[in-house]
Formats: sequence, structure tokens, C-alpha cells
Amino acid sequence: MRVLLVEDDPMIGAAMQAALKDASYAADWVKNGQTALSTLAAQAYDLVLLDLGLPGKSGQEVLANLRAQNNPVPLLIITARDGLEDRLLGLDGGADDYVTKPFQMAELLARMRAVLRRKGGQAAPQLGNGVLALDPASKTACVQGGTAQQLSAREFALLQALLLRPGAILSRSQLEGHIYGWGEEVESNAVEFLIHGLRRKLGSEHIKNVRGLGWMVAKNV
Repeated sequence: MRVLLVEDDPMIGAAMQAALKDASYAADWVKNGQTALSTLAAQAYDLVLLDLGLPGKSGQEVLANLRAQNNPVPLLIITARDGLEDRLLGLDGGADDYVTKPFQMAELLARMRAVLRRKGGQAAPQLGNGVLALDPASKTACVQGGTAQQLSAREFALLQALLLRPGAILSRSQLEGHIYGWGEEVESNAVEFLIHGLRRKLGSEHIKNVRGLGWMVAKNV
């Protein structure tokens, strides 16, 4: 999953970006509101982590601008502002969750998983289509009734992207966008290599190639 982190504090931002990458997210980091808006206009993201106390354009202004453009990207506010008025303003302004600093990274990751589940229209802790099941907490996947298989970070990111949109064909560039962040070299044939690994673990019939267009998993069955 591709995440945009908007945080002006260099120590917090660096620590969070590293933790997000360790948790299998492709995480890009910007330090002010205007850059955040420019970045979101140029690149699709699965989720945004937004600080409120940003230089120049505030986080609240970024949120208002995004929702005024009908940009539906899931967004979590991360801020030291813990007053009720601030929380209500953020949530009523279109944020999907509001997390106050300091926080434990494990809790933030759990809240991110919950928001992404809701985005995919699923309430259960696992993502699935009735045949494949993916556990975002443990980074394991299994075929219904089978043994859970541990996935690499990029195998997990690719399968999560497909299972969030069962029945949709995702192109190579779309899948690469979910797997790689800024500054990460896109390896030749990376998508094919990852799909080969997933098919080896889960069976060749569950991820389908649509020639010339991309890959998909079946709609919920």
C-alpha cells in the first residue's frame, strides 16, 4: 500500500517512515501542506497520515482542500492537539480517524488497517474474496481451509492491492505504485516475480493474468 506521510518534525517523520516501511508500506514523506497537495495531485495514494501543525498551509487546510476536490483518499490525522474541538473539527472536516501524539506505532498501524478495511468495504479483520484470505496483522495469506503462508513485505503489498479491489484489473504500473515508494528502484519484472512467489504459495489459479492489461483476483464468491 502507498502511504503519504505529512509531518514537519524531522525526527518524528524519519522514525515513522522507517516504521511504515518495516510494516510493508511504501511510504513517501513530505514536510509541508502545499507540497502535500501538489504530491496528492500528481500521485494516487491508498492512505494519508496528516499532521495539523504544518508550516504555511495547515493540515486542516490540506484536509479541507482535498475534500472540496472530492478526493476520497482515506486520511488519518496525527497530531499533538488533543482538545475536543480540534478532534471534532478534524473528523467533521473529513478525516477518517484522529490519533493524538504521543502514540504507539502498533496502535497507529492497527487504525490504518481498520481504515483500509472500510475503504475496501470489508468489516472483518481479514481481507478476502471467499477463496483467498489475507491477514494484514500477521502478513499471512491462505486459501480457504488451507495453511497460512507467510508473505514477504512486497508479496503482501501486492496481494493486498488486489484483494482490496477483487474483480478489478490492476496494471503493472498500478501494482508498482503500491509496492515502491520514492527513491526505491523498481526492479525489472518485479511484479511477475512477486506473482510467481504468491502462486507458488497459494496456487496458480487464484491470481489471473489478463493479457496486455494486468492482473486480478476473482470477485467475492
